[in-house]
Amino acid sequence: MGHRTRTYSVSFRKNARSAQSLWTDLSTNALAQLKELTRKYHLSIISGDLCLLDGKWYVTHSGLLALAQRRRCKGIRTSVEAALSDPNSRRWVCKATAYRGPSARFVAYGDADPSNVSPLVRGAEMRVAETRAVNRALWKAYGIGLCSVEELGSFAQRRDETTNGKPHRFLSSNGNGSANGTPKLRDRLCLLIRKYGLDSAQVKRYAADFCGTEVLRDASRDLVESFIATLEQQATSNRDALICKLNSYPSQPEVHA
Repeated sequence: MGHRTRTYSVSFRKNARSAQSLWTDLSTNALAQLKELTRKYHLSIISGDLCLLDGKWYVTHSGLLALAQRRRCKGIRTSVEAALSDPNSRRWVCKATAYRGPSARFVAYGDADPSNVSPLVRGAEMRVAETRAVNRALWKAYGIGLCSVEELGSFAQRRDETTNGKPHRFLSSNGNGSANGTPKLRDRLCLLIRKYGLDSAQVKRYAADFCGTEVLRDASRDLVESFIATLEQQATSNRDALICKLNSYPSQPEVHA
């Protein structure tokens, strides 16, 4: 028991250091929640399992899948609920079943349509619905009480719209710069790619997966900033592990419209 407690403590200290370097607005309450999440679920900030947005923790889709793997999930089955879906209006309802054992099944549903997803991912409603269904099934299976980043959808978009009436886009024509002289997000990401010798196509696919969008340019500014900070932490702490993670994404030449 003593060894087990020490392992949790070391893991939390590592997570706390990462969180404090990524988010300057980290509160005492957020740190306490992080300690509990680390103890119960071994979620890792460096691995991209968690995001802090507006002072609240959100679990990522990849974080839930990693948790399921650690807990030896037997499998996940998904299907489209045709009776509840309407392809013409791009409304999709998906069912996901997570299997913890032969007789332990956890069923959940996820829905998506143009009204409850960000306008930035319009056209990918079926994929969003499936992702939400899987996330919810894993919540039930492993008792994690966090909303996933993929559930934010239109809420994150509305928050962006309150700033200037238009959604932020990462790789937009204006480079997503800022008026206060801080580096553009695109420039920061390119600098990290060059500094650590990373494959740009793999990084962008990893970023899109992290942000829950089809392509990186469709991600909100908040999520991209969180991804860049996480990527830098991963590259600094263990570049070899980051390369292994990136190698799980296909490397293909970028196609420019």
